[in-house]
Amino acid sequence: MTYSIVARDKQTGELGVAVQSHYFQVGPTVPWALAGVGAVATQSMVNVSFGPLGIDYMRAGYAAEQALKALLAGDSEPQSRQVSLVDAQGNVATHTGSKCIPAAGHRIGDGFSCQANLMEKDTVWDAMFEAYGQSKEPLAERLLAALDAAEAEGGDIRGKQSAAMLVVSGKPTGRSWEDRVIDLRVEDAPDPLLELRRLLRVKRAYVAMGDADHLSDAGDQATAAVRLQEAIALAPEMVEIYFWGGLTMAQQGMLDDGCRLMMRAVEKDRRWIETLHRLVASDRLSADVASEVEARLTTVARRP
Repeated sequence: MTYSIVARDKQTGELGVAVQSHYFQVGPTVPWALAGVGAVATQSMVNVSFGPLGIDYMRAGYAAEQALKALLAGDSEPQSRQVSLVDAQGNVATHTGSKCIPAAGHRIGDGFSCQANLMEKDTVWDAMFEAYGQSKEPLAERLLAALDAAEAEGGDIRGKQSAAMLVVSGKPTGRSWEDRVIDLRVEDAPDPLLELRRLLRVKRAYVAMGDADHLSDAGDQATAAVRLQEAIALAPEMVEIYFWGGLTMAQQGMLDDGCRLMMRAVEKDRRWIETLHRLVASDRLSADVASEVEARLTTVARRP
């Protein structure tokens, strides 16, 4: 009993599912996706096997509609199920069984589908459809816009409890664990969509920090600095970004700027200095750099 959206981004080829429900841990149950194959949302009187089986059918070459027919044909209670699939070509197929608890329904668009059951109003899926279509943001943010619209329209008649989002790359590597661009779950929260949005923001910040590290290793310090500042702006509360970002700068010879960032973490918890020792002990950081950084951090930390 929930509302969800499945979609394929035309520009990037990314596939995604997002969901919210008054149900503990909706994440392990509803959303399924595999890069280069498809995405599935299975809900209502949920048949969890529809998720992995739907992916298997599409991986075997079935289009979304064929995969849906195969799922329903093998089910003992198709009238109680709600399931939606989108394949890697953007074909969409959705089923809302006649015994899904009202208000229940779905609306299919170009490369996406919005579906819901046990809603307060029968306008929820239309609100999701419009919100997704009007958004110009990246896929994850567009999925979240659809969920926000559903909640604003009344959402689940029982209230709210958990949410999840899964987005996979449009350029599959064959390594599924690397192709999960976004994989976020809110298991139990008073406002799961607010928490999901916060987690998405933090995820974007950590991606930016990772980009900064790669750019720095490649010698592009100017662009690395820009990406690091983007990470900080996205999640200023994450002191780990200050520590690791600053350490990367220090390792590249920018000791003053790097230590200024790292000090933000040390001010919160002096154990970050001990972390330097642990990095040296495991050959992750040279003793010379660690010594210079520690000297600067300790001097600043002792100032009145």
